[in-house]
Amino acid sequence: MIPTEWIMGLIGGLMIGTAAAVFLLGNGRIMGASGLIGGLIDKSGWSDWAERLVFLVAVITVPAILIPLFNIEVSTNATSNVVILILGGLLVGLGTRLANGCTSGHGVCGISRFSLRGIMATVFYLVAGFATMLIFRHLMGVI
Repeated sequence: MIPTEWIMGLIGGLMIGTAAAVFLLGNGRIMGASGLIGGLIDKSGWSDWAERLVFLVAVITVPAILIPLFNIEVSTNATSNVVILILGGLLVGLGTRLANGCTSGHGVCGISRFSLRGIMATVFYLVAGFATMLIFRHLMGVI
């Protein structure tokens, strides 16, 4: 049987890219998930709360609909240690606030617009992810 993981990655990437293009063309703004969600949390984006909420609901519900619809087997390499998952989520949230964006804003939208800031942010968070995995998985054996 032919491995299909790369096909799912390609389809997911095309879906994210299409969503970013539609968001930019429809709103004239960059689709950065952390900025959209962060604006709901800190109330800085309440002037357009409805579109932010629709985005958040879609991010959660579309995979929940597509997985059973296409009978997709989902597997993850995430740890079962809840404390590490919560700590990791908090650190990712902190990092996205410090970087003024996340993978969708800097990585997808920033790089596609040849934004130096987006390119540099993407390089730094990839290096940070590599260092984190090197230290915590391979040296400490925690994750």
